[in-house]
Amino acid sequence: MTKFLATTALVAVLSLPVYAAQPAEGEKLAEDQSLSFWILDAIKTLDPQLTESRTDSDMIRQLFEGLMTQDDTGAMVPGMAESHDISDDKLTYTFHLRDAKWSNGDPVTAGDFVYAWRRAADPETASEYAWFVELMNLENATAVVKGEASPEELGVTAIDDKTLEVKLSKPTPYFLKTLDHATTYPAPQKVIEEHGQQWTQPGNLVGNGAYVLKSHDLGVKATAVKNDQYYDAENTIIDEVNFITVNDQNIALTRYQAGEIDWFNLIPAGQYPKLKEEFPDEAISVPWACSYGYVFNLSEKGPEALKDLRVRQALSYAIDRDIIVDKVLQGGQKPAYYWTHWAMEGFEEPEIEMANWTQPERMEKARELLTEAGYGPDNPLKLKLMYNTSEDHKKIAIAVQQFWKAIGVELTLENYEWKVFVDKGNNQDFEVQRYAWCADYNEASTFLDWFRTDGDNNGMWSNEEYDQLLADAATEENPAENYKKMEQLLIGDMALAPVYHYAQPNMIKPDLRGVPLDNVMGDWYAKNLYRVAE
Repeated sequence: MTKFLATTALVAVLSLPVYAAQPAEGEKLAEDQSLSFWILDAIKTLDPQLTESRTDSDMIRQLFEGLMTQDDTGAMVPGMAESHDISDDKLTYTFHLRDAKWSNGDPVTAGDFVYAWRRAADPETASEYAWFVELMNLENATAVVKGEASPEELGVTAIDDKTLEVKLSKPTPYFLKTLDHATTYPAPQKVIEEHGQQWTQPGNLVGNGAYVLKSHDLGVKATAVKNDQYYDAENTIIDEVNFITVNDQNIALTRYQAGEIDWFNLIPAGQYPKLKEEFPDEAISVPWACSYGYVFNLSEKGPEALKDLRVRQALSYAIDRDIIVDKVLQGGQKPAYYWTHWAMEGFEEPEIEMANWTQPERMEKARELLTEAGYGPDNPLKLKLMYNTSEDHKKIAIAVQQFWKAIGVELTLENYEWKVFVDKGNNQDFEVQRYAWCADYNEASTFLDWFRTDGDNNGMWSNEEYDQLLADAATEENPAENYKKMEQLLIGDMALAPVYHYAQPNMIKPDLRGVPLDNVMGDWYAKNLYRVAE
């Protein structure tokens, strides 16, 4: 495993090898080195500073590259930066960029990162991920994001074309882990200014990643081909990557079995055990750093009933998580009684009271709480639950509808396509929302930051003690205790009803090598994959 240099400013800078596809001795490469990867929803944007979607990010990762990337275990390794230095006070990071080019032949410079990071933080960009720049603790980030300071005051400077200086507002142990997130990728200012919103269209898009966009039929297929300008193109084996959009997972499975899809990473609920038995070398389930739950709208737009803690507790208690993971999903998922995924690096499980009860005990408490809150046969609680198009989401929502019916709740299910679903969530135009969060980096704060008062949580929950614990955790050498307390506050006030922690039940063609199954983040790079001759 390649280690990324972390030193004081007094230590000499070293150049480190890049992480690339590494066929095993004796393996013969297949003639066809294309890859077809399934995605559930249409790609919303390929703009690194505007995306907020896991689906988008999987494609963007092929087209752009940040200061750092990951190896197949999720460890941080060199990307655009060959190395870096850290000042003794841990507030200044100096990155030394490798010789690299954009796909149009222009050199990648430190200024491209400065432009991108300022662009992400600038309120005029209206990035849904502007908060990520704050989470990185860049100097002046909050003031810039709020429009109280100019983007030029953000703590990032190009010392010269090959040297990027980053200043933090406080020591941040997880900072380096944020540098493979799309928000931090460089952006080609000249191209953006020339094409405006159309800059990410095929023929216009200029990237610095291993691939360049060839075509994009929205909601059907996007194709990227090998970028010959990429600094490690000679070690890039996969020469074409296709992202195939199929909204129905059952149809996607059929297309996988027909050979139209090579990697399908979300087997339909309930089908994994049978597929594992039939195709033991292709059906593989691994932990995946995402958590699934139901967010309660606590904003002024939300229903009055949900302002009552007893109601939120009752709704959460009534969800039989064991049935959902063991009977509905059956893909290696685990019941969730807290928000952070259990497999995050350094995370310690919090003590959550309801996790120790039996389901009959939870149901009894749920009925008692609803009665105390004034609901019953003569005054039933009526709610609407919003989810995005997916057979799995639908199955889980129907199960929850039955769980809640058992305690006297009349639940109406509302299904929306992805873009509408996202917009409604961002605008608090819902009552209860199906939500999942996938980690942006391998540390618990990526989950917990979503519920920060001025963070991005759609339900608009707020707690000052929680905010302070999160702020303090950023400088703790071991913030695990803070995270435990935050989870207890989050669940104590039932800001959401956690349902399950993800696993990723995959179907992977047996000739495809290099899929990073040991990376709990689920991040992957086609440049590290290859196909062998059968």
